[in-house]
Amino acid sequence: MFHLTKVAIVGGGPMKHIPNLTEYNEENMIWIGADHGCKVLIQQGIRPNYCVGDFDSVTEEELQLIRDASHSIEEYEAEKDETDLEIALRKALSFHPTVLYFFGVTGGRLDHELVNLQLLHTVEQHKVRGIIVDNGNWVELKVPGTYKIEHDDAFSNLSFIPFTPEIKGLTLSSFYYPLENATVQWGSTLSISNKLISESGTFSFREGIVLLVKSRDVLEP
Repeated sequence: MFHLTKVAIVGGGPMKHIPNLTEYNEENMIWIGADHGCKVLIQQGIRPNYCVGDFDSVTEEELQLIRDASHSIEEYEAEKDETDLEIALRKALSFHPTVLYFFGVTGGRLDHELVNLQLLHTVEQHKVRGIIVDNGNWVELKVPGTYKIEHDDAFSNLSFIPFTPEIKGLTLSSFYYPLENATVQWGSTLSISNKLISESGTFSFREGIVLLVKSRDVLEP
């Protein structure tokens, strides 16, 4: 029988960008906290399966709480070649998951956010479906092929952003703004802010790499 393994990594991004993690807490989900992300998990009532990092962003009291509340913790020196999130990713990939979620990796510093988006490419190279989720966005990286997409009230805006200098053959079916065999280059807004006109649709392309961004408008409190 095919075994579906789902792993979720939680980083320490700004709290206002992190969704309610319990909504994603499926049975047998493996939760990995990266540094401050461990504290986020505990605050949301989820016991981390693994906590990794140098923990330079938590107090000694918080670190002791993390040690007590986690199934397993791996502590690293602050001076290292990898970020805490990369360490968490290596741990996650060791389980050979089918799906890998990232939470708490957007917002805050732009350099961190951009490199975290690039981690989706690393995940795809391992033939794993990588998904970044925050309060306003759901992001996946797609390689050439044909994909079915379902309507989602939570993330109704759909954008197809080139991850490579251009994508070729982009075709959108059952979309408000359909496309047929289009070429989209960096900087083009041709494939931004679309919507489905039925319960499902398809998109396909033959060259390049696409970031699929499903989003919603989030009002500031």
